[in-house]
Formats: sequence, C-alpha cells, structure tokens
Amino acid sequence: MTLRIIATGGTFDKHYDEIAGRLGFGDSHLPEVLKRARLTMPVALEADHLMDSLDMTDEDRQRILQSCQQASEQAIVIIHGTDTMRETAEVLGAADLNKSIIFTGAMIPYEIANSDAMFNLGFACGVAKLLPAGVYVAMNGQVFTWDNVQKNRVAGVFATVETQL
Repeated sequence: MTLRIIATGGTFDKHYDEIAGRLGFGDSHLPEVLKRARLTMPVALEADHLMDSLDMTDEDRQRILQSCQQASEQAIVIIHGTDTMRETAEVLGAADLNKSIIFTGAMIPYEIANSDAMFNLGFACGVAKLLPAGVYVAMNGQVFTWDNVQKNRVAGVFATVETQL
C-alpha cells in the first residue's frame, strides 16, 4: 500500500536565510527527510505551492482537496503549517473522502536544531496506515479528529477543543 505525502509548506519546510536573517521557502525538505526516516513503505510525494499557512486561501484549500480526491492512495499525510491546519482539515473533513488523511507539521523548522518535524512526520506516517477513514491531526505523539482540535498558542501544542475551554 502506497502512502501519499502532500507537502504544502508551513514551518516544517521553511529554510533559514542567514544573509537576510529570516525564514522562507526553497525546495521541500521532504526528499531528504524521507531518506533519513528510512521508510520501508512506498511513498508518492507531492510537493509544490509551499507557503506559510497564514497566507493560504480558500482556493489553496480547494487545490489540496482536489489532490486528495484524485489520489489513488487510501492513506494520505499532509504537511501543513500549524496556524491554519484546523481550517484546511475542516474542508477535507466536510468532503467525507473515505480515506485516512493525516495532517501534521512542525513548530520548529526541520533544518533547525531540536525540530519536531522528523518525529511528527514519522508519527503521522505510522498512524495513516492504522486509522480508519477520516481526517485527523497528528502532532507531538497525539492524534485528534479534525473537528475536535485547536492549536494552543500559549503552550505551543495541539489539544482537544474541550481542553482549550
């Protein structure tokens, strides 16, 4: 069973430009990450339109939905920025695609020391093969359904909506 990974950007894929002193996008880190992760399952990687999720539009979300609809794979991992991950997951959740779709990302870019990117990707790939059809967010060792997750900006983690109250 092939796993599809769709990279949309977010902090996970940001590069540090040491001359300008800021984070931005270049080529996706995913080919390197997948090589280092030594996944033994076949992977179909789709990586274009890398962007900060705060810049994502409804049109971008529809493009991600279309990619998932057209994918022959039943298990899909989407690398996404954490700021609007919930909004994009809602679009896919409402579409009821009958596939296991897992959103993940990183709070610290892959190329920066102590990044959570590698762990989150490995975790998401593992649960994508195990979870029933649905849309989920997998971050820092926890899995949440798309309709019961929020980013806790104070703690820098994801939690259920009830935990946020």
